[in-house]
This record gives sequence, structure tokens and C-alpha cells, in this order.
Amino acid sequence: MSDAFVVGDPDGLSPLLVAIRDAIARELHAQLALRGERIELADLPEVSYQVTLRVDETLRSTRHPPQRFRRSQSPE
Repeated sequence: MSDAFVVGDPDGLSPLLVAIRDAIARELHAQLALRGERIELADLPEVSYQVTLRVDETLRSTRHPPQRFRRSQSPE
């Protein structure tokens, strides 16, 4: 049983998968808006690349949340 079912997520996706799904949806929405609501077959490599960038950003933000005040450790 996945954690999603344990916490009662209705669609059964983990929080990470929800973030990935949302990133893909946002990028596809943006790409469709840029291309007049239509993605040509020749545009699929570029669209796929842009979606991949959004997924990568999502994965990076969930693995290593940004730290606002990172202090360097002194070599004492």
C-alpha cells in the first residue's frame, strides 16, 4: 500500500507524483498556449524537453529544498 492511500489522497498518488503531475500539466498548458492550442508532431521533441525540465525542477525542489540562510562551517 502506498503512502498516498495511508494519508487518504483520493487519487492514490504520492505527494511527489502529485507534484510531477502538476508540473507536467502546467508545462503542457503553457506549451499549448504558446502554440495556439495545437502541438504539431514536429514540435514534440521541444515540448518533451520542456516537460522534462519542469519534472527535473520538481524533483530537485523536493530532494533539496532551498535553504535561505546556509552557514558555512568553520574548520575548527
